[in-house]
Amino acid sequence: MKLEFILLGVLARHPSTGYDLKKYLDTHGRFLRSNTQMSQVYRSLGKMESSGWVIHTVQERAGATDAKTYRITDEGLTVFLDWLTGPYSPPTRYQDPDFGVRIAFAGFMTREQLLRLIDTELTTRREQVARYRFRDRRQAVDTSAPFDEDLATLVDEWAHEGGAQAIDAYLEHLETLRRVLLDAPEGAGAPNLLSLLRDAH
Repeated sequence: MKLEFILLGVLARHPSTGYDLKKYLDTHGRFLRSNTQMSQVYRSLGKMESSGWVIHTVQERAGATDAKTYRITDEGLTVFLDWLTGPYSPPTRYQDPDFGVRIAFAGFMTREQLLRLIDTELTTRREQVARYRFRDRRQAVDTSAPFDEDLATLVDEWAHEGGAQAIDAYLEHLETLRRVLLDAPEGAGAPNLLSLLRDAH
């Protein structure tokens, strides 16, 4: 997942300094990308500015380093929205951040676009469950090293059961959101939507 798309999404919501963007990545965005360094943020901002996606203004501060505030340009907004609402190809692992980053900026989508994104994710993950849930998980062992096959089998089954429970919970969570989006009247405000979401659990 390109850092630039996350930064563009934040800047599409509001102008920000590099410090603000790093703070977002450390708090709200901590599950979208791990361990982003300040140097990476500024490097990406520099590349985006060279591409014409963002511009900055400088605020002078007495006794402190001048603050650069970055704003998204019309071109940057077009790049971001084209990515956000464009074709989505789910990665192999549902834990990868691609879907999570897109859905984090759902406010820039229509309800139909969001439902299309969710349906793509659900279809892919259901197909994975159907293909892999009941596969033959036995693995050949031919080694000269000490190997406890019973212990290995125990841990393999533990991992499989944990993974199955995790993806089932993920699918159920997504299906709940989908039902709320389908059931909510057009133009429903956040309080009504949140009430529907609580009732759906």
